[in-house]
Amino acid sequence: MSAAAAPLRPGTRAIASAVIAAVVLAPACARAHVGPPREKGTFRAPDLVEIALIDPTIKLDIRYATARNFVGRPVYAEARAFLQRPAAEALVRAHRALQEKGYGLLVFDAYRPWSVTKLFWDVTPRSKRDFVANPKKGSKHNRGCAVDLSLYDVRSGDEAEMPSAYDEMSPRASPDYAGGTAEQRARRDLLRAAMEGRGFTVEPHEWWHFNCREWREYPILDIPFSAIR
Repeated sequence: MSAAAAPLRPGTRAIASAVIAAVVLAPACARAHVGPPREKGTFRAPDLVEIALIDPTIKLDIRYATARNFVGRPVYAEARAFLQRPAAEALVRAHRALQEKGYGLLVFDAYRPWSVTKLFWDVTPRSKRDFVANPKKGSKHNRGCAVDLSLYDVRSGDEAEMPSAYDEMSPRASPDYAGGTAEQRARRDLLRAAMEGRGFTVEPHEWWHFNCREWREYPILDIPFSAIR
């Protein structure tokens, strides 16, 4: 999809001004990189793989590499998506199962450096922080074990309509939201069933966010995309 800026969708207009102001006015101490939290324990060695290389029929729409996101500007220098290898392989299995039903996976985000998680926390109004991870604890995205995605129609190539837009900070984003059309809910539930059947769990506030069950086995990372081979 085009990287050009598009009008904000429902649920994002209400916080757009606050978010943009926070990005511009955040104090230097909030913007400074202080590093991810120190964790105790033994973790598996990271093995981040690029989703586009293991199955190019999985579509990418990396919103955070564009201005089409709740921050209002790019936060990634490259439109790429990575997951830990077991999660990436499970994602491919879900994608292939969905293709039999006329849909494919459309990925918005996957591995996210910790410094980006901290930026999201800093610029998000307190009333909306259920939708972002606390950098003091880190995010499953930081571990390469979470993916934000939707469906696309295999015949048309178009993004499928869901009960809410991606990154919409409203009750419509809940995976159990009862509103919207029956078709939208059916597609949302089809996506959830495909992902949960391959070892993912859905985030309570976001129908598009799925976590690999093994996320605790991997460390929090702050590696830029350019450094991943």
